[in-house]
Amino acid sequence: MKSTLLMDFVVDKKNNKINVEREFEAPRDMVWSAWTESELLDQWWAPKPWKAETKSMDFKEGGHWLYAMVGPEGERHWARADYQTIRPESFFSAKDAFCDENGVIDQQHPSMLWENNFMDNGEVTTVKVEISFEKLEDLEAIISMGFKEGFIAGLDNLDHYLSTQFRLRKENKTSNKPRVTTYLNFPGNTEEAFMFYKEVFNGKFTGNGLRRFGDLEMPSDMPPMSDENKKLIIHAELTIMGGHVLMATDSPESMGFKMEHGNNMHINIEPGSREETERLFEKLSEGGEVSMPLADMFWGAYFASFKDKYGINWMLHHQTANKE
Repeated sequence: MKSTLLMDFVVDKKNNKINVEREFEAPRDMVWSAWTESELLDQWWAPKPWKAETKSMDFKEGGHWLYAMVGPEGERHWARADYQTIRPESFFSAKDAFCDENGVIDQQHPSMLWENNFMDNGEVTTVKVEISFEKLEDLEAIISMGFKEGFIAGLDNLDHYLSTQFRLRKENKTSNKPRVTTYLNFPGNTEEAFMFYKEVFNGKFTGNGLRRFGDLEMPSDMPPMSDENKKLIIHAELTIMGGHVLMATDSPESMGFKMEHGNNMHINIEPGSREETERLFEKLSEGGEVSMPLADMFWGAYFASFKDKYGINWMLHHQTANKE
């Protein structure tokens, strides 16, 4: 989190409320998605080493989110958020309570009403959260359970996710125009290979050219990377003859990959929308083998990798264009 971004947590015992105000370095549409889509909530809602795990979610007025906080030993604490009022990309309220795995409310623990406001100022979005309790004892019980520390840690997770995703979105994608490229995997010599292809085809490095693992801020839950691996290529982009684009990454065994002939080349599809990405994934992966299911990735893409029923390797990669 940048030190210039606002973070304020106030316990108002007089009115039985908690007020939280937090700024994020990302546009409002991205912040709103992170609070209202289960795939993204699961990435940040829980303080590490805990994680959030959604069982079901229907984000609409009258709908609810049923999820578990999963501990490092596999223990689960269930909660349910019932959505009351929703004004897209501006405000939503929800009644949050402890429950069992079937969503039956636990009346022995306090519930709370969340009112979340989203306001933007260019590339910075402010989220104001007001959490109300029926009585002071309920507020104090929640605070004694470590709510402040846990929620702030979760917001730190979100700050890291959003700042990384927004920066990569600006750098990697300037247009939502669909395209098809060839994606190659190498065991550690991507740079050597692409310098060779550049000479052969009189090609031109495009996008960010050669980008190394050490150039990116990796998710905080990833293990430390060696200095040698930081020098490897995480993404290369070279335009060759006819405007065709070759892309590639290093996939060394030292990072858990196993390169084999047959898994070192993919047809990479960049659809113009999430909906088209989902349609293509459903159709192309049917009867095949999915290695990475469709999901939002830390570099800002909606991504999947799989082999179709004919043995052809595909990647789907939708990344929202920078609006600047």
